Amino acid sequence: QVQLVESGGGLVQAGGSLRLVCAASGRTSSSDVMGWFRQAPGKEREFVASIWWNNINTYYADSVKGRFTISRDNAKNTVYLQMSSLKPEDTAVYYCARKPFGSGRYDYWGQGTQVTVSS
Repeated sequence: QVQLVESGGGLVQAGGSLRLVCAASGRTSSSDVMGWFRQAPGKEREFVASIWWNNINTYYADSVKGRFTISRDNAKNTVYLQMSSLKPEDTAVYYCARKPFGSGRYDYWGQGTQVTVSS
C-alpha cells in the first residue's frame, strides 16, 4: 500500500503563489514517477505535471508551463508543486499520484487539496 497526503492548498488572489506538498509513505520507491493532477468543478481531471526519480525529467501541461514547477525530495518521500502567477482558471482540487517506473498508469492517489484563486 502507498499513502499520499497533499497539503498546502488554500485561497489566493490572482497573481499569487502557493506551494503544494505531497507526502508519500508505505511501499514507495525513489524510482516512482510522481504526478500532480487537478479537477475543476464540472470538468474532468487533467494532468498538471510529473517528475521522474532523477529530479531532472519533468513534464508540464501547456496551461501551467512557465508558471508551475514540480520537484521532489527522495530522502523525504515528498513531492512539491510550486505554483506562481496563479489565475482563476487554476482553481481546482489538486491531486498527487504515483506511477511505478515503467508502468503505464498511476495507481495510487491522494485525497486532494483545494486551490481557489480569486480574481
